[in-house]
Amino acid sequence: MKLFSAALVFTSLFFTFNAKAQTVKDSIATTKKDTISTKDISFEKGKEYILGGISVTGLKKFSEETVRVFTGLRNGQPIKLPGDKLTSAIKKLYESKQFSDVDVYLAKIDGNSVYLQFDVKELPQLNSVKIDGIKKSKAKELIKDAELKQGAMVTDNLIVTTKNYFTKKYTDKGFLKTKVNLDVKKDTSDINTVDMTIFIDKGKKIKIKNIVFTGNKALSATKLRKAMSHTKQKFIGRFWKSSKYIEEDYEEDLESILDKYSRLGYRDARILSDKITWNDDNTININIDLEEGRQYRFAEIIFVGNKEYSDEYLNRYLKIEKGDVYNGAVLKERVKGDGTPTSQDISTLYQDNGFLFSQVNAVETKVKNDSITVEIRIREDEKARIRKVTVSGNDKTNDHVIFRELRVKPGDLFSRREIIRSIREIGQLGFFDSNVTPDVVPDYLNKTADIDFTVVEKGGSQIELQGGYGGGSFIGTLGLSFNNFSIRNLFNKSAYKPLPMGDGQKLSLRLQSSRTYNTYSFSFTEPWLGGKRPQSLSFSVYSSNQYGINNTTYDVDKSQSLNIIGASVGLGKRLKWPDDFFQLSQSISYQALKVNNYSFGLGGVLINNGTLNNLAYSAVISRNSSGPSLIFPTYGSEFSFGVKATFPYSLVNNKDYSSLESEEKYKWLEYYKFNAKGKWYTAFTDKLVLMTNAEFGFLGHYSEKVGAPPVERFFVGGDGIAAFQLDGREVIGVRGYENNRLSSTNGGTLYNKFQLELRYSITDSPSASIYTLGFLEAGNSYDNFSSYNPFELKRSAGLGIRIFMPAFGLLGIDFAHGFDPLPGFVDKSGWQTHFIIGRQF
Repeated sequence: MKLFSAALVFTSLFFTFNAKAQTVKDSIATTKKDTISTKDISFEKGKEYILGGISVTGLKKFSEETVRVFTGLRNGQPIKLPGDKLTSAIKKLYESKQFSDVDVYLAKIDGNSVYLQFDVKELPQLNSVKIDGIKKSKAKELIKDAELKQGAMVTDNLIVTTKNYFTKKYTDKGFLKTKVNLDVKKDTSDINTVDMTIFIDKGKKIKIKNIVFTGNKALSATKLRKAMSHTKQKFIGRFWKSSKYIEEDYEEDLESILDKYSRLGYRDARILSDKITWNDDNTININIDLEEGRQYRFAEIIFVGNKEYSDEYLNRYLKIEKGDVYNGAVLKERVKGDGTPTSQDISTLYQDNGFLFSQVNAVETKVKNDSITVEIRIREDEKARIRKVTVSGNDKTNDHVIFRELRVKPGDLFSRREIIRSIREIGQLGFFDSNVTPDVVPDYLNKTADIDFTVVEKGGSQIELQGGYGGGSFIGTLGLSFNNFSIRNLFNKSAYKPLPMGDGQKLSLRLQSSRTYNTYSFSFTEPWLGGKRPQSLSFSVYSSNQYGINNTTYDVDKSQSLNIIGASVGLGKRLKWPDDFFQLSQSISYQALKVNNYSFGLGGVLINNGTLNNLAYSAVISRNSSGPSLIFPTYGSEFSFGVKATFPYSLVNNKDYSSLESEEKYKWLEYYKFNAKGKWYTAFTDKLVLMTNAEFGFLGHYSEKVGAPPVERFFVGGDGIAAFQLDGREVIGVRGYENNRLSSTNGGTLYNKFQLELRYSITDSPSASIYTLGFLEAGNSYDNFSSYNPFELKRSAGLGIRIFMPAFGLLGIDFAHGFDPLPGFVDKSGWQTHFIIGRQF
């Protein structure tokens, strides 16, 4: 007796009943007579039976036990005929995607026990796939992309989706006449397997010859074509955008045309028809018929329901006056926001000031001739407070490191602005992926909200291990940088995983050695001294020894040496005025440069013996609002103004510096130094960002008799990497030129630089952040003010890529072209290649 069929009609239509008992009439085909009795089998509808057994027919590769497992039924369990358990069993067999047909038969009833038979038809399995019509290497790639794996069950759906996949694959590349056919044949080498052959005839690539508009009067065809970002017609010399037709992109471009009209007040504009026509030269024309309608303007703009803010105050955000051209898109952005963190709109105004449950809507209330009256309807509701703030996803970083950066605290009024600021502060730590996702859970009844910041950690430590041969000797470098260190757990063995981490401190150690020199440095920074205020403490110590070389034998002469020992200690403090993006950093540094039978000097100063002492005070006031990522900022700016100065010894010690030897004149170095830098980040999309940069530096002196010091100078040109120099020099990159070649041999006392850099983010994952860049930059170095000309700049342009991996820092390469000659040369610099390793962002 057949109970259920593949049509999944799980009803009692398979049963006939008499007055006393429900009797099932046998409808089994003769092919079933050897397994199922053809006698009538009586059972009671709705009665609960005990499942006595399950038999399975129609199997080729599967075992009966496997099918039983798929059904979820087991011997001895209660079951009703018909019933939900039997329905569920059939559904599970289909959901396994192993069978094309499932029938269920009532085999027999023995007392209170019922026996069922499942008759199944197995789907064939895919054995091999072959693609004809394209190159074998490309075919292999396409099979992988389509996920046509050996052993996959071959269903009608698989055949249809595979054909559609390959068709779309080529039509999206401009092959609009692509034809795809599939042939499935039984494979005789195995049971119930098939071989698939895919025939692809992609034809010739079809390009768009003309995009023709009709019905347009207010906007020219040229402007309308510009509004279509993806669909372009053929144009001689166009290489940055192909003229292929992709349906999804075309539909998006039609919406862009209507948006263009809407922003100009033509809110009734519509596309009457669009069609494609074929040309004899295997190209297509796109014909778009438009109806522009009339241009509308704003009439009255009325605010309704606002109590917290006056109409005049809200108008500062709306920025729309009576008589302005009606722009529905701008109206929506000024009311609801544009989706960016820096959006200035009415809804954001309310949500920044506690009104989490407020609603602001713009409603057209009256249309008269070409004028539209708009009501801004506001429901302020009560202010909401933050009930609970949590963080999750931080397995290494301690909670307090994150909590101290958050600008939202329990009990505070809800503020969208402070949530966005918190995301930025977390990103600036450098320990997490920039995609921090806050989950806001509002409680309307109690007018509160819970906020959970979910973070994804990335490595906080970097290692630099290099070895090489140069200058006739082996050079070895070991650098360790721990950017999320925990000094308090230094003696806690259980905290070593493999090092004590999680308190946000920075510790770095670097050693470099060769036959001719060695350098050692150590630094430590505590960003929250005392743990309660954003006040940092930092200190560093370093030592460098450089030896002379015999120019004849190239042997190292350690009787000739330059030894530099230095240390610095600094305090940094986040300010509250003018706003809390400002930071004041101060430091005191001391350097002893001991010259022993060694030629040392810059700026025309030559010292062979003696000790130069460099005791200086530095102060930098900076403002950094860029974010959210430390590596790839998309908004905000960075400004800094710094001064570094020594005591003016020559003005108070009454010495005649004009008669002193260099060793005595520069025993205590004196100078003052100014730096000004500014960067702006402008996002065109979330992945495309323009960075604008301007810099200026000046090294001055107190006395003309002493002049500029032989340290702290500016070297312009090249990749901008300082190569670990300890004489206080600043290296400024202008990438179209060789390193340091735009400055004189002694280094400059002034420089300026201007830069435009367009960046595109490829990926920003915890394992690696990658972005490409194109840049224009100009800069120069000057020996004194008399030669200073801010418009006499060395120009360059180029392309590059940056890869940031937490374990190794920033890596990159730039290809740059210098348009001007090096100082003292006639020919332009030309192409330069620079490798970037460990450069700061």
